[in-house]
Amino acid sequence: MSVFDEKRTELERFEFMMGVERGRLAVALDLLTDSLILVGQHGVYCASSRNPAKPALDLQAVLAGMEGAKALIQSVMEELRAQKAGNRE
Repeated sequence: MSVFDEKRTELERFEFMMGVERGRLAVALDLLTDSLILVGQHGVYCASSRNPAKPALDLQAVLAGMEGAKALIQSVMEELRAQKAGNRE
């Protein structure tokens, strides 16, 4: 089953509120946020042997990549919003 089938309700709601592009980015952002939470919870149980206060190095890399992707998506959403606001003027 594809993400378009699994998240049909959320996609329809966000696409209606924000437009297709921003709506899909919003759903992607929600998916990333949910994944970050799950990986963060997993990191509690897979602590680094060097520094028990931090998750294992592989989880740190996954978290960093996901945080970066989230920041990129947020920046694209802001650019689209700014472009839409500029077109209204």
